[in-house]
Amino acid sequence: MLSGIKVVDLSRVMSGPYCTALLADMGAEVIKIETPGSGDDSRHFGPHVNDYSVYFAQLNRNKKSITLNLKQPEACEVLRKLVADADVVVENFRPGVAKRLGVDYESLSAINPRLVYLSISGFGQSGNLREQPAYDLVIQAMSGLMHITGTPDGDPTCVGESIADMWTGLFGSWSILAALLSRERGGPGRYIDLAMFDAMLALQVTAFSRLLADGKAPMRVGNRHPMTTPVDSFPARDGHVVAVVSHDGAFRKFAAMIGKPELNDDPRFCNKTVRSANVDELKAIISAWTRTHTVEEVLSDCREADIPAGPVWDLATAHRQLQEQSTHMLHAMAHPLCGPMQFMQQPARFSDAPNEAQRDPMLGEHTVEVLKGLGMNDADIEQLKQRQAI
Repeated sequence: MLSGIKVVDLSRVMSGPYCTALLADMGAEVIKIETPGSGDDSRHFGPHVNDYSVYFAQLNRNKKSITLNLKQPEACEVLRKLVADADVVVENFRPGVAKRLGVDYESLSAINPRLVYLSISGFGQSGNLREQPAYDLVIQAMSGLMHITGTPDGDPTCVGESIADMWTGLFGSWSILAALLSRERGGPGRYIDLAMFDAMLALQVTAFSRLLADGKAPMRVGNRHPMTTPVDSFPARDGHVVAVVSHDGAFRKFAAMIGKPELNDDPRFCNKTVRSANVDELKAIISAWTRTHTVEEVLSDCREADIPAGPVWDLATAHRQLQEQSTHMLHAMAHPLCGPMQFMQQPARFSDAPNEAQRDPMLGEHTVEVLKGLGMNDADIEQLKQRQAI
């Protein structure tokens, strides 16, 4: 679907690479620029199989890799040639670094005015925090997400995935596509300033609405929904289940299901408002029932009562289920270093647009191919090597 779109990827680690992986999934040609010798830092991140990073492989599927030492003027000249007919540039340097290297939007858009240029940073390109280093955990902490995650009597807790990086990468791919669509309709190329901090605030719709409603910072409530009760996790004899009882009519069915129809007339639980005020007492009653049943027994009763519910699975179980139900997201192929490997693709299913998954590139694997595509010959390439530009 994005065949013919050329992306020059200057990003590294996670937020930028995830953004460009989503574009590559849809057929864009993504040329990843890496430092000679070491490459993207994430090439060295665990876990490893046969000393190769599985983490890097997943984030850089479907891309080409070339090495350029952007501290050398000859390498910057190569980059400018690449950008001359590119559609997109993505970078996640700290603010000011791209300009210092001469690969900022102003410099590159002078070569290619139709360029869509995305800058990802922790806190944006301006403002008092622009210089602060940012990693996923830092952004989760400062955005308020950690403050609302965890149990009421426990410590602030991060989400069990690098969600600030991933969410920002998703916003990045969305913003690039919007800019490309505008350009195809006659608009100009564009610069996009995307901050991880902003992306994580945009994610917290429920919490932010509570802040706007009463001016108070929301607190941790564990697994339950902060406004609707009972929406929570409950212990069973052999695991945990979650159930969503979203309105008074559903609660009437739920109370009958657990053998407590009298709860509907109990002044503590008779409507949504009082149930939320008495959430601990209600959870104790429900948990006393779920503890006497297996997970499957609870789920069976919920299905019969038309109550949305599900088991709490670990990732291995969810992965097995995905393998059973989807041929779309998981693509297995032989990796030259890791052997057989599954690659996770983007989840949207498009009619008549099958993905053609490719593995991640070895460091500099496509350098010669890409340089020859720019009109260079073997002697030109050898000279770049001698000058340590590639």
